[in-house]
Amino acid sequence: MSNPDPTTGFPPPLSEHLCLWIYGTNLEIQRIHKVVLDGLGITYPQYLVLNLLWERDHQPVGELATQLRLEASTVTPLLKRLEAGGYLNRVRNPADERQVLIGLTDKGRELRHRAGCVSTNLAERAGMSADELQELNARIRDLHDRLVATAQAGEG
Repeated sequence: MSNPDPTTGFPPPLSEHLCLWIYGTNLEIQRIHKVVLDGLGITYPQYLVLNLLWERDHQPVGELATQLRLEASTVTPLLKRLEAGGYLNRVRNPADERQVLIGLTDKGRELRHRAGCVSTNLAERAGMSADELQELNARIRDLHDRLVATAQAGEG
């Protein structure tokens, strides 16, 4: 990427902006995933929720929302649709009635065995190995974490 000229204050050309390529890549990944997810009968946001529950079942709505970087009010309708599809249950936490816990049903747990094709399809479409995708993911996550840390340091 070329450096902006500090004397003009002009940014580099749009084609050199990282945000453009990350945004476009995100859209393309979702498009590629959609083909596979349609076959599984779920949407991309539903897939993200199920992944969190496959990692750790019986999570509060608030924790799921935080991990997805969404508001709980945005996640709730998504959870209701997954519940209507038979993939999860929503129950009040007996220790704290204000909290709703989200747990997988047998159907939700079974879907995990069929959903491995989502990542495989992405790797094939990108012409990358699983290791290459994991390395790229780690680098993007590192960038994300650095930007979040910088923003949080600036707030403090």
